[in-house]
Amino acid sequence: MNKLQILVVEDDTPVRNLITTTLKAHDYRFFVAVNGKEAVMSTASINPDVILLDLGLPDIDGVEVIQRIRSWSTTPIIVISARSEDNDKIDALDAGADDYLTKPFSVDELLARLRVTQRRLAQMQGGANQTAIYINGHLRIDYVSGCVYLDDEEMHLTPIEYKLLCLLAQNTGKVLTHKFITQSVWGSSWENNVGSLRVFMATLRKKLEKPSDSPQYIQTHIGIGYRMLKIE
Repeated sequence: MNKLQILVVEDDTPVRNLITTTLKAHDYRFFVAVNGKEAVMSTASINPDVILLDLGLPDIDGVEVIQRIRSWSTTPIIVISARSEDNDKIDALDAGADDYLTKPFSVDELLARLRVTQRRLAQMQGGANQTAIYINGHLRIDYVSGCVYLDDEEMHLTPIEYKLLCLLAQNTGKVLTHKFITQSVWGSSWENNVGSLRVFMATLRKKLEKPSDSPQYIQTHIGIGYRMLKIE
């Protein structure tokens, strides 16, 4: 039995039925909300492990729902939306979403995203076994606390951004291909994942290299992947 408790926030009946039927077939526990207000209230009362959130809700835009929930909760939020422009993805990710799946989506891909989230939650719970601290230039990653610091100031990263940064840090100096990264982070190498990877890397680099005089930590290898540079 899958133990994740999932809140499905979707007002489109056919899509909602597809998601809930899939979850039921794979033994996930789930609850349903059909608008933004219900989503916020259900998150507070149920305290789900994961939220599957549509952005085009009838009462409150999904990005605002993310912002409201993020004001007091760190529950993983996977956006499932027909909005496919990079700006829409960036807005949702900047608001605090952890992942972004574009409609129409593959049921297998949705299940893969949930498995990755479940593994990530398990890793976070077992994080007390990690003792290493990574230092590269002004960047410091404390694996015990799961915190990242730049110039001794804590960075606010989403779980996906944190996992990407740790993956790059653990392979400093090596070029990691798009396929390797997406397999490691999402458990698959679908084209949709590569698009999501580019968006997450853009937001991560924006946070990591924000000061105009800050060094370049992440190098892009066009058409291949990314590499964490060693800062002297």
